This record gives sequence, C-alpha cells and structure tokens, in this order.
Amino acid sequence: MRTADLNLGLVGNGTFGALVDARGSVVWSCFPAFDGDPAFCALLSPRQGGGEWAVEVEDLVSSQQHYLPNTAVLRTRLQDSRGGIVEITDFAPRWRHFGRFYKPVTLVRRIRPVAGTPRIRVRLRPLMEWGAREPERTWGSNHMRWLLTGHVMRLTTDAPLRLLRDELPFVLDRELRFVLGPDETLTQPIFNFVNDAEERTIDYWREWARYLSIPLEWQEAVIRSAITLKLCQYEDTGGIVAALTTSIPEAPHSTRNWDYRYCWLRDAAFVVRALNRLGATRTMEEYIRYIFNLAVSEDTELQPVYGIDYDTALHEEEVPALAGYRGMGPVRRGNLAWKQRQHDVYGSVVLASTQLFFDQRLERPGDVAMFMRLEPLGERAYALHNQPDAGLWEFRGRSAVHTYSAVMCWAACDRLSKIASSFALHDRAQYWRLRADEIRERVLEEAWNPQLGHFVDAFGGERLDASLLLLADLGFLSPQDPRYIATVEAAGRDLRRGSGLFRYVAPDDFGAPETSFTICTFWYVEALAAIGRRDEARELFESVLARRNPLGLLSEDLAFDDGEAWGNFPQTYSHVGLISAAMQLSRPWQDAT
Repeated sequence: MRTADLNLGLVGNGTFGALVDARGSVVWSCFPAFDGDPAFCALLSPRQGGGEWAVEVEDLVSSQQHYLPNTAVLRTRLQDSRGGIVEITDFAPRWRHFGRFYKPVTLVRRIRPVAGTPRIRVRLRPLMEWGAREPERTWGSNHMRWLLTGHVMRLTTDAPLRLLRDELPFVLDRELRFVLGPDETLTQPIFNFVNDAEERTIDYWREWARYLSIPLEWQEAVIRSAITLKLCQYEDTGGIVAALTTSIPEAPHSTRNWDYRYCWLRDAAFVVRALNRLGATRTMEEYIRYIFNLAVSEDTELQPVYGIDYDTALHEEEVPALAGYRGMGPVRRGNLAWKQRQHDVYGSVVLASTQLFFDQRLERPGDVAMFMRLEPLGERAYALHNQPDAGLWEFRGRSAVHTYSAVMCWAACDRLSKIASSFALHDRAQYWRLRADEIRERVLEEAWNPQLGHFVDAFGGERLDASLLLLADLGFLSPQDPRYIATVEAAGRDLRRGSGLFRYVAPDDFGAPETSFTICTFWYVEALAAIGRRDEARELFESVLARRNPLGLLSEDLAFDDGEAWGNFPQTYSHVGLISAAMQLSRPWQDAT
C-alpha cells in the first residue's frame, strides 16, 4: 500500500462524507453517517488490506485534482505513460426536492476516457466491523451488494459486472457510471440519473455559494472553507462534527490519536459564528435545534461533546484491526471527553444562539420563550465560572480554573443581558449584567499576572495558552487595552515558531506539543490585526494559506519544519479560523469599485 497523506478531497451532502485521495481512491467513508462504521478505511491501514474504492490506471505517471468551482463536486484526472487520460467525477447528490433536501447516503462516480486508450482496474473493497472482516457479497445483472452491519450497500452500474466482481483490468473506451448507496433499485436509467444528479448537485452548491457574503480578497479560500464547514453538519439532527476522521495523529508517533466524528459544543459554536459572518444562517438554526433537542435539559448540565444522534455516552476504545495512519496507531473510536467538565460550553451555546435574537432575516427568530430556555445555562455559567475544569484543550491529567472557561462564562451572562434588553426585560437585563460584571472583575484580578505582565491560562497561573488571544474577539477586552496588547505580544514571543503557533508549550499528559495548532495561528493573525499590526498579520495569513492541501483543505495541525498536515481532517476549527481571519483582513469591497 502506498504511503498515505492528507492530500485528500471531501465530498458529501449533509448526511455522510467521503475522502478521496489524489489518485481517485475513496479511502475513508463511514456508513450510514459520519459516526458509523468506516466501510472505506484504507486511510487507517487495515491489517488485512482493502477498505477502499480504487480506480487503478496502468502505468500511471501523474494525477491532478480540482473541485468544480463553488461546488462539492470533485474531479480527478489520471494520466498514463502513453498519454491516456482518465477523468473521475465524484459527488454525493444534494438538491431541493418536494420542499426538502434530497441527500441520500449515496456516492456517485463517473469515469470517462479523455485521451488515448487507458487501461484501468476498479477495486471496490468495503470492510466492516472497523476493518475486521469483509462483508458478504452478492450480485445481480447490473448491481452488487455488500451486507454491512445494519446497512446494505448497493452498487448500480453500467460497467460490465464481471470486470468489477473479479477486479479484471480493461480498456476504458466509454464513460462508465457508478451509484453506491442504499439497497434500492434506481427508478430510471443510470445514464439519466447520474447526469441529472450531477447537474442538480452542481446547481445547488453554486446557488448556495452565490448568497455568501464573502470578503473581497481570498474569495476562493473562503468559499471552499464555507462549503467544507457545511459538509460537516449532520442535517438530520443539526449536530456538527469536529472532523470526519478519527486517529490521525497530531504529530508523528505521538499517540495523540482521537476520534473527532462527534459534536463538540464549542467547535460547533465556532462553526456557527463563522458561517453567520458569511450570511449562511441555516446552519445556526439547525444547530440550535440540535442543542434544544439534547443539551438543554432540566438539570442544564452540559457535556462538552455529544454524538450526532444525541448520544451522550461516547465510550472510548482501541480498534485492533486498523494499524493507523501510516501505521501510527492506536486507532480509537469514541472519546472520553464526554466525561469531562469544560465550563466554557455554557458560553458557547449562548453565543451560538445570540444572533437568533437580533437577525431579522430569520424565519423563526428567537423569542422570549427561547431566552428563558437559555437562562438556566447562564445560571450554570455563573455558578461554575471560578471552579476547576479540564479546559478547552481537554487535559486528562490536571484541572484548574481556566481563564478561557471563566471568560466564556462571562460571555454567557453578558449575552443574556443583551438579549433581555432587546425584549425590554429590564429586570432580567440588570440581573445578568450584574453577574457578568462580577465574573469580569474576578477574571481581571485572578488571571492577570503582574510579574509576567500578561494574562495567563489559569487563575493564579504562570503559563500562556493561545485561547487568551480571543479576549478581544469575545468582547471581554478592547483590542486597544494595554493588557490585551501585552498578552498578544507575549503569545508571539513564547508560542510562535516560524509561521505557526502552539496552543501551549508546557508538557501535558502526552509530553510536549510538537506541531502548530492551525486555528491558534489564525487567532494570532486576527489578534495582530486587532492591535494594529495588519501588515504582519496579512503576511502570516498568506503563509498559512499556502500550506493548505492542493484542494484548499486543512487538517488540525501543521508541522513547523515542512508544513506537513497532521491531525484529523478536514478540521472545522481550522476552516473557521481561515474564514474569520480573511473577513477581518480583507480590503473592503469599495476598493474594487
């Protein structure tokens, strides 16, 4: 098996997603949803092989990939040594149909010869039970079926079935179509279905992108990031996954291998805020539905992370049948973070909800009843703002009163006061203002280290972490506040290495961090711009853009030396940071007219 890397493309439709490598192989896809069993798991090296949908071109010499502009439709071109060229088009159907979205668990592939007489071999080898065994396979006249656990996968095609079943090489002399989805018979000829589905899916994405309020500069990067974030929301519930993968290590052989296929309330709130800035508010509305269906309960006790299907127990275990990314195990499913206490989540939920009460474009804006459902979260934030927790970096071996958690508890009370004021609920506005002011005074007293001359990561602490860069963005401090400026300068001195930032440098449960945490670099970019160092901010922003993969996607981490991507992919955090930084740095549209 060739060495894996994260030069991958994402296709999806809000129900599931698939990652396609630079040679057109589907190397990761979970069925029937983001958190399901990965039928395609070649990215994590199944010990028995397989777990991919490959289109192998004999004597391959080069490959190229691109998205059709402003869509989630991916094209891969493979060229052989004799000038033969094969083009693969991959997409997951998505369009409006009968007043709702048609978004089946279906991957469509179209393979056509562009030049010469290329010879190819199609290998479709799904696995089940996390790579442990091959599923039972059956076939008919124009289809093949794989009996997965709890899901039957059916391939309908106009390719000669014997060539697929026995993985025989053949000359590609005409266009072939493949529809891999539920065990349902197509109700029209495959030619008509694929052509119509591709056209409708292209039209959907271009219409969606057309209404984004994008910045003047870096438009392609922002649109690609926005589409990527959109593809990470599971629309049946509204939950947003942190990434599509599990166990891509944050650094080589680090064992920092975590399962990110779940909905962290914090990460999802960042996604909502980023898409709101672009005017894509439906994600917010669907996410708030998710929150109110699950996370706002009578006891208002919030976990930091939940399953996309409202699951509360995400038991963590290692998977022996998968050797891991480049063999760098362990591979984990589930995430013990569900057991942690991370007090910033209360502020995250309130912040994600706030625009509902002020955006007049929304069909169902927030009302007083919704405000009252949020108030218990404010009570929890107030009660917990000075209590130890695991923090946003999810330390497993220590706890403290983390500054970021306390500031987010302030944000919950601050926004509740503003929402109450918008409804002329003066008593409630004053109630929440007093609580917010009390928290703010405590943070200013306990999180400021006068000896070091900057804010620190925990009350009474001596360390820096990159979350302190958000104090101005959250409205806790003015960007002109000398204390904030000093903290930004300290972060640049102590956390920056070249064109990246550590989230923190102190050793944790797994040793010292080794790679830059991409969103932290974007936070630093925004902080530099906020304190007036815009030229430096633009230069650093451009350097991170240059380190995206060839399709414009970002993982969680980047190596400091060679810029190689590490960590789960594609990472919503990273694309949130790109969008927010671009919006702040871009020249205004008036400059173009």
